[in-house]
Amino acid sequence: MTKLLEGRAAIITGGGQGVGQGVARALAAAGANICIAQRKVEQGEEEARYLRDTHGVDALFLQTDVTKRDQVEAMVAAAHARFGKLDILVNNAGASFPRRLEKHSDEELQGSFLLNYWAVFWAMRAAFPIMKAQNFGRIINMGSLNGVNAHMFTMAYNASKEAMRAMTRTAAVEWGPFGITCNTICPSATSPQAQEYFASNPEMTAAILQQVPAGRFGDAEKDVGPLAVFFASEAGGYVNGETVHASGGSQVNGVAWRPQVED
Repeated sequence: MTKLLEGRAAIITGGGQGVGQGVARALAAAGANICIAQRKVEQGEEEARYLRDTHGVDALFLQTDVTKRDQVEAMVAAAHARFGKLDILVNNAGASFPRRLEKHSDEELQGSFLLNYWAVFWAMRAAFPIMKAQNFGRIINMGSLNGVNAHMFTMAYNASKEAMRAMTRTAAVEWGPFGITCNTICPSATSPQAQEYFASNPEMTAAILQQVPAGRFGDAEKDVGPLAVFFASEAGGYVNGETVHASGGSQVNGVAWRPQVED
C-alpha cells in the first residue's frame, strides 16, 4: 500500500494513541499528510513529530476538544488552511464507561452522544463543502462491536455509536454523488485503555481471547490501519456506506465482554 495516498491530506481525531494512532501511522506510511487532533498536547505533538520524522510527511497537531462544536469547526478550517485541501476525515475519538442501563443519568447519556455522535456530525458537516468542491472525500468513522452486539453495561456508548453508524450510511447516500464516500470501521485492537482493562481482568481477557477466531488481539497499525488506507484511497472509491469489522472474526458470535458494574 506504499504511497497510495501520496499528496492526500487527512484529519484523525484522537490520533495520538490506540486505534487512532495506528490509523494515522498507516495513512502517513501511504503518503498522506496528517493532522492529529485531540486534547492531550504532549502526546499529540509527539505523534506529529514521529510522523514527520518517520514518514517524511507534513504532520501537525491541533489541540481539540471534539465535544465543543467551535473547536471541531476550527480544526477542519485549520487543517484545510495548512494543507490547501482535505481529502480524508477519520473520526476516531471516543470513549465508554460501564454502567447498568437504569443507572444512567441524563448527563452521562448526553455526554456520550456529544463525544461519539455530535462530534462526528460537526466534523462531517464542516468537511463537506471542502470535499464537495474537490469532488473527492473519504470519511471513515470508527464504530464499535459493543454497539453492533449490544454488549451489556455500555448502553450510552452502544447507542451513540450505533446512531453514528446510521448517520454514516445516510451521508453515504446523500453525499455519494459528490465523490464522497462514508464508511464505518468497527475495530478490535489493543489500546492503552484496553491494555489497562485486560491487565486488571485476566480471566475475562482469557475468555475473550478464546472467542476471537484469529487467536490474538488486533494491532491498530497493522490490522486496522490498512483497512483505513483502502477506504481512503482511489481503490476504495466504489465502497460506500459499509460497516467493516477489523476484529479477527470476533464479530460473528460476539465475545464475553461483561465489565464489572455496581448493583
